[in-house]
Amino acid sequence: MASSKAETVEQYLQELPEERRAVVSAVRDVVLRSLPKGYREGMGFGMIGYVVPLEDYPDTYNRQPLSYAALAAQKNYYALYLSCVGREQWLRDEFARAGKKLDMGKSCLRFKKLDDLPLDAIATLIAGTPPAEFIAQYERAREQAGARA
Repeated sequence: MASSKAETVEQYLQELPEERRAVVSAVRDVVLRSLPKGYREGMGFGMIGYVVPLEDYPDTYNRQPLSYAALAAQKNYYALYLSCVGREQWLRDEFARAGKKLDMGKSCLRFKKLDDLPLDAIATLIAGTPPAEFIAQYERAREQAGARA
């Protein structure tokens, strides 16, 4: 599934074959247990998203909730999108320490099976940035981008 039209997380999960649903559900459980208070789970851009709600921070460049993380079952792999990957070297070290191969794009962890992820490290990373800190990082990035323009 490249992108879903599901309106709820439950609908999204029900669209998945049982085996893929089990993987997404297990990662989702880790994210939900680790997610700092103030983020909200929902659907966005065809995947499960974890965002700062617009009522808490409406000043985004695209008028969409500020995305902290997202989870998706893509066609040939799963993806965990992390806007909090400012700790890239730490994450690389954690994958190496766990003996796992890191497959990462700019902010996307790709994995083919649940065992490809060091779930304790994912939990620590997700838990590491409360919404106020994430908003401050976002605002600094926007200021820097504006200064370069």
